[in-house]
Amino acid sequence: MPQQLIRAPNIPDPDGFYAALIDHQRDMSEDQAELFLAKLVLILANQVGDRAVLDEALALARSNTLNPT
Repeated sequence: MPQQLIRAPNIPDPDGFYAALIDHQRDMSEDQAELFLAKLVLILANQVGDRAVLDEALALARSNTLNPT
């Protein structure tokens, strides 16, 4: 059964996760931080695995980037 992109908040302790995300980029150059984020995206995309969900996430991220609310 195909999955759907979860759009409701779904991360326990989102502030803690954000702090960990920022902490893991500490002492990195801007280029290293961008590479880190790209690698993280690919690791998490592999975890999701469902191409339809990934396509929906790509479209949502692009839309939110080009037309922020």
